[in-house]
Amino acid sequence: MNRPTIHAVLTGDIVNSTQLDPVREQNLLDNLGAILKPYKFEFFRGDSFQAYIKDPAKALETALLCRTAAIANARRAEDGNDTAPESDIRISIGIGSVSMPVGTLGAAKGAAFLLSGRAFDEMQKAGTRLSIVTENEMANIGLAVMADYINALYEGMTDKQAEVIIALLKGETQQQVAAVLGKSKSTVSQLTHSGRWAEIEKLLGQYEKLLNQLLAELHPLREFNQ
Repeated sequence: MNRPTIHAVLTGDIVNSTQLDPVREQNLLDNLGAILKPYKFEFFRGDSFQAYIKDPAKALETALLCRTAAIANARRAEDGNDTAPESDIRISIGIGSVSMPVGTLGAAKGAAFLLSGRAFDEMQKAGTRLSIVTENEMANIGLAVMADYINALYEGMTDKQAEVIIALLKGETQQQVAAVLGKSKSTVSQLTHSGRWAEIEKLLGQYEKLLNQLLAELHPLREFNQ
Protein backbone atom coordinates (compact mmCIF):
# COMPACT_ATOMS: atom_id res chain seq x y z
CA MET A 1 0.00 0.00 0.00
CA ASN A 2 1.29 3.48 -0.89
CA ARG A 3 1.97 5.65 2.14
CA PRO A 4 0.38 9.12 2.27
CA THR A 5 2.54 12.13 1.49
CA ILE A 6 2.12 15.71 2.70
CA HIS A 7 1.42 18.10 -0.13
CA ALA A 8 -0.91 21.02 -0.98
CA VAL A 9 -4.08 21.40 -3.01
CA LEU A 10 -5.47 24.70 -4.26
CA THR A 11 -9.14 25.08 -5.10
CA GLY A 12 -10.22 28.38 -6.62
CA ASP A 13 -12.52 30.31 -8.87
CA ILE A 14 -12.62 33.69 -10.60
CA VAL A 15 -14.64 36.31 -8.77
CA ASN A 16 -17.16 38.10 -11.03
CA SER A 17 -16.13 35.96 -14.00
CA THR A 18 -19.50 36.43 -15.71
CA GLN A 19 -18.97 40.20 -15.74
CA LEU A 20 -15.59 40.06 -17.48
CA ASP A 21 -15.57 40.78 -21.19
CA PRO A 22 -14.31 37.86 -23.35
CA VAL A 23 -10.87 39.40 -23.92
CA ARG A 24 -10.19 40.00 -20.21
CA GLU A 25 -11.59 36.59 -19.30
CA GLN A 26 -9.36 34.76 -21.77
CA ASN A 27 -6.35 36.84 -20.76
CA LEU A 28 -6.89 35.92 -17.11
CA LEU A 29 -7.34 32.23 -17.92
CA ASP A 30 -4.10 32.30 -19.92
CA ASN A 31 -2.27 33.99 -17.05
CA LEU A 32 -3.63 31.49 -14.52
CA GLY A 33 -2.59 28.63 -16.79
CA ALA A 34 0.95 30.01 -16.96
CA ILE A 35 1.12 30.38 -13.16
CA LEU A 36 -0.16 26.83 -12.58
CA LYS A 37 1.82 25.24 -15.40
CA PRO A 38 4.59 23.85 -13.13
CA TYR A 39 1.96 21.80 -11.29
CA LYS A 40 -0.78 19.31 -12.07
CA PHE A 41 -3.94 21.41 -12.51
CA GLU A 42 -7.38 21.30 -14.06
CA PHE A 43 -9.97 23.93 -14.96
CA PHE A 44 -13.64 23.06 -14.56
CA ARG A 45 -16.97 24.87 -14.97
CA GLY A 46 -15.08 27.46 -17.02
CA ASP A 47 -14.04 29.72 -14.15
CA SER A 48 -12.93 27.26 -11.47
CA PHE A 49 -9.71 25.32 -11.03
CA GLN A 50 -7.83 22.92 -8.81
CA ALA A 51 -4.07 22.43 -8.55
CA TYR A 52 -1.92 19.84 -6.82
CA ILE A 53 1.41 21.17 -5.51
CA LYS A 54 3.99 18.70 -4.22
CA ASP A 55 5.89 21.27 -2.18
CA PRO A 56 3.37 22.94 0.17
CA ALA A 57 5.88 25.73 0.80
CA LYS A 58 5.05 26.96 -2.74
CA ALA A 59 1.29 26.95 -2.18
CA LEU A 60 0.80 30.43 -0.68
CA GLU A 61 3.06 32.12 -3.22
CA THR A 62 1.14 30.40 -6.03
CA ALA A 63 -2.20 31.43 -4.55
CA LEU A 64 -1.05 35.05 -4.29
CA LEU A 65 0.22 35.00 -7.86
CA CYS A 66 -3.25 33.91 -8.97
CA ARG A 67 -4.99 36.63 -6.95
CA THR A 68 -2.57 39.34 -8.06
CA ALA A 69 -2.94 38.32 -11.72
CA ALA A 70 -6.70 38.70 -11.43
CA ILE A 71 -6.48 42.16 -9.85
CA ALA A 72 -3.98 43.32 -12.48
CA ASN A 73 -6.32 41.97 -15.17
CA ALA A 74 -8.94 44.54 -14.19
CA ARG A 75 -6.75 47.46 -15.29
CA ARG A 76 -8.59 50.38 -16.82
CA ALA A 77 -8.40 51.56 -20.40
CA GLU A 78 -6.04 54.44 -21.09
CA ASP A 79 -8.91 56.87 -21.71
CA GLY A 80 -10.33 56.13 -18.26
CA ASN A 81 -13.79 55.29 -19.61
CA ASP A 82 -13.55 51.58 -19.03
CA THR A 83 -15.63 50.40 -16.08
CA ALA A 84 -14.11 46.97 -15.54
CA PRO A 85 -15.68 44.97 -12.70
CA GLU A 86 -13.75 43.99 -9.62
CA SER A 87 -11.53 41.02 -10.41
CA ASP A 88 -10.01 38.61 -7.91
CA ILE A 89 -9.56 34.92 -7.18
CA ARG A 90 -11.27 33.10 -4.33
CA ILE A 91 -8.82 30.36 -3.33
CA SER A 92 -8.36 27.80 -0.57
CA ILE A 93 -5.15 25.97 0.30
CA GLY A 94 -5.44 22.51 1.82
CA ILE A 95 -2.27 20.99 3.28
CA GLY A 96 -2.26 17.35 4.30
CA SER A 97 -1.88 13.77 3.25
CA VAL A 98 -2.31 12.79 -0.39
CA SER A 99 -2.75 9.24 -1.62
CA MET A 100 -0.20 8.45 -4.29
CA PRO A 101 -0.04 8.29 -7.20
CA VAL A 102 -2.15 11.30 -8.20
CA GLY A 103 -3.89 10.79 -11.54
CA THR A 104 -6.80 13.03 -12.49
CA LEU A 105 -7.50 15.56 -9.77
CA GLY A 106 -11.21 14.80 -9.78
CA ALA A 107 -10.47 11.26 -8.64
CA ALA A 108 -7.55 12.06 -6.31
CA LYS A 109 -7.83 11.19 -2.63
CA GLY A 110 -6.34 12.45 0.59
CA ALA A 111 -6.87 14.97 3.37
CA ALA A 112 -5.37 17.83 1.34
CA PHE A 113 -8.11 17.50 -1.29
CA LEU A 114 -10.85 17.25 1.35
CA LEU A 115 -9.52 20.18 3.37
CA SER A 116 -9.19 22.41 0.30
CA GLY A 117 -12.65 21.56 -1.01
CA ARG A 118 -14.42 22.03 2.32
CA ALA A 119 -12.61 25.29 3.06
CA PHE A 120 -13.54 26.56 -0.39
CA ASP A 121 -17.23 25.83 0.23
CA GLU A 122 -17.05 27.69 3.57
CA MET A 123 -15.32 30.65 1.91
CA GLN A 124 -18.15 31.04 -0.57
CA LYS A 125 -20.60 31.37 2.32
CA ALA A 126 -18.36 33.72 4.34
CA GLY A 127 -17.40 35.93 1.39
CA THR A 128 -13.66 35.72 2.04
CA ARG A 129 -10.99 35.29 -0.64
CA LEU A 130 -8.18 33.22 0.95
CA SER A 131 -8.14 30.29 3.34
CA ILE A 132 -5.27 28.06 4.50
CA VAL A 133 -6.05 24.84 6.38
CA THR A 134 -4.04 21.82 7.53
CA GLU A 135 -4.68 18.68 9.55
CA ASN A 136 -3.19 20.44 12.60
CA GLU A 137 -5.72 22.55 14.51
CA MET A 138 -3.09 24.59 16.34
CA ALA A 139 -1.34 25.48 13.08
CA ASN A 140 -4.71 26.46 11.62
CA ILE A 141 -5.09 29.21 14.21
CA GLY A 142 -1.93 30.96 13.05
CA LEU A 143 -2.68 30.31 9.38
CA ALA A 144 -6.17 31.80 9.76
CA VAL A 145 -4.69 35.02 11.18
CA MET A 146 -2.20 35.09 8.31
CA ALA A 147 -4.95 34.56 5.71
CA ASP A 148 -7.09 37.31 7.25
CA TYR A 149 -4.15 39.73 7.13
CA ILE A 150 -3.48 38.89 3.48
CA ASN A 151 -7.16 39.31 2.65
CA ALA A 152 -7.04 42.78 4.19
CA LEU A 153 -3.95 43.70 2.16
CA TYR A 154 -5.45 42.47 -1.10
CA GLU A 155 -8.83 44.07 -0.52
CA GLY A 156 -7.32 47.50 -1.15
CA MET A 157 -4.88 46.54 -3.90
CA THR A 158 -5.25 48.44 -7.18
CA ASP A 159 -4.60 47.14 -10.68
CA LYS A 160 -1.43 49.26 -11.01
CA GLN A 161 -0.10 48.04 -7.69
CA ALA A 162 -0.90 44.45 -8.72
CA GLU A 163 1.13 44.82 -11.93
CA VAL A 164 4.18 45.57 -9.80
CA ILE A 165 3.46 43.09 -6.99
CA ILE A 166 3.03 40.13 -9.35
CA ALA A 167 6.43 40.81 -10.89
CA LEU A 168 8.03 40.99 -7.43
CA LEU A 169 6.34 37.72 -6.49
CA LYS A 170 8.00 36.18 -9.55
CA GLY A 171 11.39 37.30 -8.23
CA GLU A 172 12.00 40.35 -10.41
CA THR A 173 13.74 43.41 -9.00
CA GLN A 174 12.16 46.86 -8.94
CA GLN A 175 14.60 47.94 -11.64
CA GLN A 176 13.51 45.04 -13.87
CA VAL A 177 9.85 45.84 -13.21
CA ALA A 178 10.39 49.47 -14.22
CA ALA A 179 12.00 48.41 -17.49
CA VAL A 180 9.30 45.88 -18.38
CA LEU A 181 6.35 48.15 -17.49
CA GLY A 182 7.93 51.28 -18.91
CA LYS A 183 7.58 53.13 -15.62
CA SER A 184 10.08 55.27 -13.75
CA LYS A 185 11.96 53.74 -10.83
CA SER A 186 10.30 56.19 -8.46
CA THR A 187 6.82 55.19 -9.67
CA VAL A 188 7.62 51.49 -9.22
CA SER A 189 9.03 52.22 -5.76
CA GLN A 190 5.84 54.07 -4.79
CA LEU A 191 3.63 51.24 -6.09
CA THR A 192 5.79 48.69 -4.29
CA HIS A 193 5.27 50.57 -1.03
CA SER A 194 1.56 51.32 -1.49
CA GLY A 195 0.96 47.73 -2.64
CA ARG A 196 2.32 46.60 0.76
CA TRP A 197 5.05 44.42 -0.74
CA ALA A 198 7.19 44.47 2.43
CA GLU A 199 4.30 42.99 4.41
CA ILE A 200 3.45 40.42 1.73
CA GLU A 201 7.08 39.31 1.53
CA LYS A 202 7.26 38.99 5.34
CA LEU A 203 4.06 36.94 5.45
CA LEU A 204 5.43 34.55 2.82
CA GLY A 205 8.52 34.04 4.98
CA GLN A 206 6.44 33.46 8.11
CA TYR A 207 4.25 30.98 6.24
CA GLU A 208 7.28 28.97 5.18
CA LYS A 209 8.70 28.94 8.73
CA LEU A 210 5.38 27.81 10.20
CA LEU A 211 5.03 25.14 7.54
CA ASN A 212 8.55 23.82 8.10
CA GLN A 213 7.85 23.56 11.82
CA LEU A 214 4.58 21.75 11.14
CA LEU A 215 6.21 19.28 8.75
CA ALA A 216 9.02 18.60 11.22
CA GLU A 217 6.44 17.56 13.83
CA LEU A 218 4.60 15.14 11.55
CA HIS A 219 4.83 11.39 11.97
CA PRO A 220 8.18 10.17 10.55
CA LEU A 221 6.46 7.67 8.27
CA ARG A 222 4.88 10.49 6.35
CA GLU A 223 7.03 11.57 3.46
CA PHE A 224 7.35 15.19 2.44
CA ASN A 225 7.91 16.21 -1.17
CA GLN A 226 8.70 12.72 -2.48
